[in-house]
Amino acid sequence: MNKPLSFSIEQTALALEETEKNFELPTSSYRGLSRDIEAATDLLIESLFPGYASRSTTRVSALAEAVGLMEICLKQVLAPERDPRCILSSLLESLPEVRRQLQTDLEAAYRGDPAAISIDEVILCYPAFLAISAYRLAHILYMEKVPLLPRLMTEYAHRLTGIDIHPGATIGDSFFIDHGTGVVIGETTTIGENVKLYQHVTLGAKSFEVAEDGTLVKGIKRHPDIGDRVVVYSGATILGGSTQIGNDCVIGGSVWLTHSVEAGKMVLSRSVVMDTPLTKDLLPSPTDSAML
Repeated sequence: MNKPLSFSIEQTALALEETEKNFELPTSSYRGLSRDIEAATDLLIESLFPGYASRSTTRVSALAEAVGLMEICLKQVLAPERDPRCILSSLLESLPEVRRQLQTDLEAAYRGDPAAISIDEVILCYPAFLAISAYRLAHILYMEKVPLLPRLMTEYAHRLTGIDIHPGATIGDSFFIDHGTGVVIGETTTIGENVKLYQHVTLGAKSFEVAEDGTLVKGIKRHPDIGDRVVVYSGATILGGSTQIGNDCVIGGSVWLTHSVEAGKMVLSRSVVMDTPLTKDLLPSPTDSAML
C-alpha cells in the first residue's frame, strides 16, 4: 500500500512563499520568456536561410512570426518608456548586414576546414554556425541596450552547441570555430577578421577589479583583443583586458597567455615565441605545423 505524502503540495507552496519573503526578488514576471526568445531566435535564423528551415516556411512568414514573438519578449524586459517597435525596426534594418557577415563566416568555414564538403554541410551540421548566428543576432540587441534577451539568445546556442559567446563581444567578418566544444568568448573581447579558433579556446578575464565595498566592478575592459588572420589552436587560454594578439599570429595548443604578442608571431606551449606569417588559407605552413 502506498504511503500518503507527509507534506502536501499546498504546504510546500506556502513554505516556498515564506522563504521568498527573506529575499528581494524582482517583481517582473518572465513567464514564457525563455521559450519565446528561443523560438524567435530560430525563426530569425530561418529567415536568413529559409532554404534550411526545419519546416516549410517563407522568409516573410518567418520574419513576421519572429517579430511577433520578439515584441512580446521586449515588452517583458524593456522599461515602460522604451518602445519595442524602435528596437524591432533596428533589428530588421540590421538583418541584411547580419546575413552578409554570416555568408563570410560560412565561406571561412568551408575554406578553413578540409572536412567541409559544401556550404550546405556547414549550415546543417556545424555547431559553430548556429552559435555564431545567434551571437550576431543577439549582438544587435546588446548594442541597443536591451536587457536579458541577448544573453538568453546566446545561452540558448551555448546549451545546444557547447560554444559560449557573450553577445557583447565584437567579432569581425570570416569568423570560424572548428569543432567548437568548450569555446568561451568573453563580453569585452574583440576579434578581427579571418580569425579561426579551435575547441576549448578561452578568451577570458585575467582578474576582476574589486571596489572598496568588496563588490566586483562591472562595465570595464576585461577580455583580450585578437587581431586579423589569427589562428588559436585547441585548449589555448588568452586572458586580460590589456592583452593584444597582433595580426597574423598563431597561438599553439594549450598555451596560457596573459601578455600581448606582436604581429606575425607563433606562440608554442613551451612559451616560445617565433616569427611566422600565416599562409593565405589561414593555416600555418607545413614547417610551422611541425613546430606545434
